[in-house]
Amino acid sequence: MRATPGFEGRGWPPVEGMSAEANLADLARHARDFADRKGFTYSVLDGDEVIGCLYIYPGKDAPERVGVSSWVRADRAPLDKVLYGAVTRWLAEVWPFEAGRIDYAAR
Repeated sequence: MRATPGFEGRGWPPVEGMSAEANLADLARHARDFADRKGFTYSVLDGDEVIGCLYIYPGKDAPERVGVSSWVRADRAPLDKVLYGAVTRWLAEVWPFEAGRIDYAAR
């Protein structure tokens, strides 16, 4: 994941991994952000199986911009470009963002 475009140099996820408790806290934070409309995190599914994540948040250094990032598990790496294309189309067709304000690392 750390090699996925948009995640380089972030130091996440932790090299040592995340405990179940840390993962639960992370999920709870994302749920609060979603409920408060501060950010939107989605699981990427293949059937009932979680294979990745998508994050849509205000830009960290420029809140008027939209920071989008996504990842898929290493065993599903070929789907990374497919996910990028689907998310890019979804943002253009459904979300109220101007294309020039979206920061989503190209694949």
